[in-house]
Amino acid sequence: MTGFRLSEREPFRISRGPPLESPPPNSGGHISTELRINDRIRVPEVRLVGPNGETVGIVPTADALRLAQEADLDLVEIAPQGKPPVCKLMDYGKFKYENAQKAREARRNQTNVIIKEMKLRPKIDSHDYETKKGHVVRFLKAGDKVKITIMFRGREQHRPELGFRLLQKLAEDVAELGFVESSPKQDGRNMVMVLGPNKKKADAKVDQQAAKESKLAEREAEEAAERAERAAAAAAGPVAAKKERGRSENLDPEIDA
Repeated sequence: MTGFRLSEREPFRISRGPPLESPPPNSGGHISTELRINDRIRVPEVRLVGPNGETVGIVPTADALRLAQEADLDLVEIAPQGKPPVCKLMDYGKFKYENAQKAREARRNQTNVIIKEMKLRPKIDSHDYETKKGHVVRFLKAGDKVKITIMFRGREQHRPELGFRLLQKLAEDVAELGFVESSPKQDGRNMVMVLGPNKKKADAKVDQQAAKESKLAEREAEEAAERAERAAAAAAGPVAAKKERGRSENLDPEIDA
């Protein structure tokens, strides 16, 4: 029986291929945006700033840490690119909380301008025009931009002045709420104009909220007046009926006789 045999002169070896290269230490990875504080600051000296913004000067890091512990504060590296780095004595937990609050408030007050679109035909009738204009007015009141598109078909493409005049009329009708941000331009079979709101998004939201509260107050006042009228009518009803019956009895001709 013959088979594969290893020669004693040629020992068996397993080829593992070239050794894997370890990646460089700074290749990719997450970059921390956290500030270094307290014992994480490893430089020999720092430029120290006091808790009220006063400049202390260049001091050894160990002395700065001791001052932070004595004041029950943290030593925070606020400018690591400095030579030496700039560190400040502060309450780091309070500092992070205030920054988070500011970021949340900034996101809340951020204005997201939305572009609405309204499409018209150059030969639109008056009723449809008023309906479309009402939508444009509503968009502008909400602080949104409006893209007006005039769609031409067939032979209408040879009469762009119809669309231009229609856009001019619409811009004049809503001039109190918006302005022409982008003049009418021909874009293939369409003519496009962009209207911008006169009020910012945040101001428009405030006005809408005020108008909603005013309507709610008026509605509540009307309902209160109606309830008072019904209560007064219910209270005066039996008395009026008694008086009426008394009058009819006194005017009976047989009793007078």
